[in-house]
Amino acid sequence: MNPSSAHEPNDVPPATPGLGPVAATGGHPQRIEPVVTTFEEARAAVRAGSTPEEAARGLVAALSLDERLWCLDGDAPTWAGLAFLAEDGYHRAPFAAARVERVGLPGIAFADGPRGCVVGNATCFPVAMARGATWDPALEERVGEAIGRELQAAGATLTGAVCVNVLRHPAWGRAQETYGEDPFHVGELAAAAARGLQRHVMACVKHLACNSMENARFSVDVEVDEVALHEVFLPQFRRVVDEGVASVMSAYNSVNGEWCGQNRELLTDVLRGEWGFTGFVISDWIFGLRDAAASLAAGLDIEMPYRMVRASHLPVALEEGRASWDDVDVAVARVVATLLRFDDVLAGPVPPPDVVGSPEHRTLAREVAARSVVVLRNEPVGGTPVLPVDPGSRLAVLGRLASTVNLGDGGSSDVWDLACRTVLDGLAVVADAVYDDGTDVGHAAAVAAGADAAVVVVGCTHLDEGEFIGATDPSLGELFPEVDEPDVAERFTAAIAELAPVVKPLRLAERAAGFSTGGDRSLLRLHPGDVELVRAAAAANPRTVVVLQGGSAILASEWVRDVPAIVHAFYGGCEAGPGLADVLFGAVEPTGRLPFSVPVDEADLPPFGREAATACYDRWHGWWHLARNGRAPLFPFGYGLSYTTFALGEALAWVDRDHLEVRGSVRNTGDRDGTDVVQLYAELSDADAPARLVGFRRVEVPVGAEVAVALTVPVDRLATRDPEAHAWRSPAGHHRIVLARFAGDPDGVALDVDL
Repeated sequence: MNPSSAHEPNDVPPATPGLGPVAATGGHPQRIEPVVTTFEEARAAVRAGSTPEEAARGLVAALSLDERLWCLDGDAPTWAGLAFLAEDGYHRAPFAAARVERVGLPGIAFADGPRGCVVGNATCFPVAMARGATWDPALEERVGEAIGRELQAAGATLTGAVCVNVLRHPAWGRAQETYGEDPFHVGELAAAAARGLQRHVMACVKHLACNSMENARFSVDVEVDEVALHEVFLPQFRRVVDEGVASVMSAYNSVNGEWCGQNRELLTDVLRGEWGFTGFVISDWIFGLRDAAASLAAGLDIEMPYRMVRASHLPVALEEGRASWDDVDVAVARVVATLLRFDDVLAGPVPPPDVVGSPEHRTLAREVAARSVVVLRNEPVGGTPVLPVDPGSRLAVLGRLASTVNLGDGGSSDVWDLACRTVLDGLAVVADAVYDDGTDVGHAAAVAAGADAAVVVVGCTHLDEGEFIGATDPSLGELFPEVDEPDVAERFTAAIAELAPVVKPLRLAERAAGFSTGGDRSLLRLHPGDVELVRAAAAANPRTVVVLQGGSAILASEWVRDVPAIVHAFYGGCEAGPGLADVLFGAVEPTGRLPFSVPVDEADLPPFGREAATACYDRWHGWWHLARNGRAPLFPFGYGLSYTTFALGEALAWVDRDHLEVRGSVRNTGDRDGTDVVQLYAELSDADAPARLVGFRRVEVPVGAEVAVALTVPVDRLATRDPEAHAWRSPAGHHRIVLARFAGDPDGVALDVDL
């Protein structure tokens, strides 16, 4: 059996006797003649000139009432499905929903994919935060396309690979799954990923909205005013919607007193009414909604991944008039219409199995791993910068993480790649490397002292941060059916028995089946033992490089001056070691730039409560929060060093109709070719409003050359939210535009523009 059918019923629930095809108005179904009777006829209708929406409504009219309800949640039974999930089912087959075989409706087959296809043994790419550090949408589009190929080969048709919740605080456990702290930067990278993915599968952007904490994600209510919501926490979602994403996933938390899975303001008023989204909305997994009728009325189309709250409660709500058959039809039609819009993609040829983990994709993973490395510090020792390291050096490689496959979160984004290369693997190919795991700090220091240079690998793992899989409110389980429907459970059990085996990586042998616990970080700094190792190595060898692994900012103020060289390497995927080696030895110029700010102290950050019942989100976090409070960061947003140096030249700015045009230049003032990331910041006419990143561009500059850079910014990117009109206010008045190399760059070129 194809893995994509593992959660799919072999037939549909029986039609309601005597009703046949119906349309529903108000609370009472009425018979009409269907326009089309099968999905194939709906395809033909679209080819003949009908819109996908028209053809979808026709097909919905051909479905029985039970078939329509079947399309509103996952196809698998709750309790058997949960048991399968606990047995690593997430990695064995996609999750199906809305499949109706009688009419040939294919439904969806969902597999996750923020860093690679989670079904089977796919290529593990660097985490999204690492890819955010590349500041390269074109590269991210290539990654999206590669992941899309492997998803399609695994039988998936929909993926939750596009996470755009902004990094509000570095303690957030799933920080690694998004691209950074700035909504514009996040939106550009995410839109690129969606473009690449949707050449092969439908993409789902998640989690709408304000989902930036883990431990309390099932219970916290986020209070946010309209200005902050629309200017900070929603723009990146809209950017991906405007790119044509197929689906949106709602969040677990509530916003302003209403659960996101049944929040009409978010799912209907904003998403569909204001933004014009025409795709379908799915819930987050398992506890994604609390009230079946409310979720339907709010605009949530499919409850994922099993027959849970809706299967138990929606039929009664419809009978009692608390839910509307009109809403049922609209929800099913949205799913069908989206499938029709993406039919050319989904019905195209499936990539061969050998695309999974292919040499091409591993080469790309290595390129991304190298391009994501951010050099934070590179001081001279004996007159020469520590980096790049001479490939002929005798190298001491220290720390347990140096020899560990450290891919990051052990939750829903985990990828079972079987061919991962560690930092030690990458460095040992190039240099004469001696390894010590650092358990005995004195011995490690002696090893460092006997080498030409030392590389100390420290940071976080899935034990420190990741998706939270822990205890929840026990009452939530009471919303589920007491037992599975026997026929559905029987088909499901038979289907999973026929699945092809998936090899579990040996590195996971000591990890229990299912997901790791994960959660928000309790410590924003290195573990004390890591700090001790760093200081001991630096004291023993002046040419010491510290490599940080982790999903977001790691505070380092207590030891940063003790070492001459620091790089942030994130979770670098299956080619983490070779990619890092490419940068450390100078084969690849470091071009990574921070997608977040690194503060000096925890007190410099906004409040964060891991177990909070309520949280207030405003416009001030990240680089805006630091600037507002006059707190200089240890390393600013957008910052990163190269092996050469750059200087910005003079610049000009003017308004051409509805666009702001900025022209400047970058000069390479060093002694080797390099690539810089030019960033454009705007200070708005409202002095109380945060400044904004409104553009960026990677610029390749040969040694000794000066290269022109041009940025075009739509004027409406400077608009502000009017909470009284519930609309956007066109920008007007004086704006200060700064062409810079990072946020707060003292050498940035400031320009005045009146709109």
